[in-house]
Amino acid sequence: MNTLSSHVLDTTLGKPAHGIALTLTLPDGNTLSGETDSDGRFNNWALESDNGFPAGVYTLRFHCKPYLVKAHGSSFYPHIDITFELEENGGHYHVPLLISPFGFSSYRGS
Repeated sequence: MNTLSSHVLDTTLGKPAHGIALTLTLPDGNTLSGETDSDGRFNNWALESDNGFPAGVYTLRFHCKPYLVKAHGSSFYPHIDITFELEENGGHYHVPLLISPFGFSSYRGS
């Protein structure tokens, strides 16, 4: 069974980025949404099935502009899309995002 979580850190402030809206596009084109909590984390995807996420290609969109404008006054990025592939029975997938007004980085976390 595959599970998915995310964590957004503001590297300029050295703090979690709370209140960032997320949109997850599933392999079938359907979408799920959420928002980072006070620790910059989100893992409460409302799946129709208790079987976790099926294998396939996903896109996680971070709607970061409102947060970055509020925290820093500007943002080069209106949103950041990270596309990744989940394997059959791949276990837990964690997609962290490190952001600043003019740069970002991501990796597969644990």
